[in-house]
Amino acid sequence: MATVTRLRAMLTVPEVCDELQISRSTFYDWRQKGRSPRCITLPNGSLRVRRSDLESWLSAREDAA
Repeated sequence: MATVTRLRAMLTVPEVCDELQISRSTFYDWRQKGRSPRCITLPNGSLRVRRSDLESWLSAREDAA
């Protein structure tokens, strides 16, 4: 059960792109430049983004208007 909950807290690259309304190429461009949310590389090579890391990354980009 804990593993299922942990997996739900981790997003795939397409899920992140969908949420941010960006293309995969934009995500990978940001990643190459060090501007993307922190990613986890799984043993099979696929990437995941923790929900908490995405939320922190978004918060850090809010305008302080």
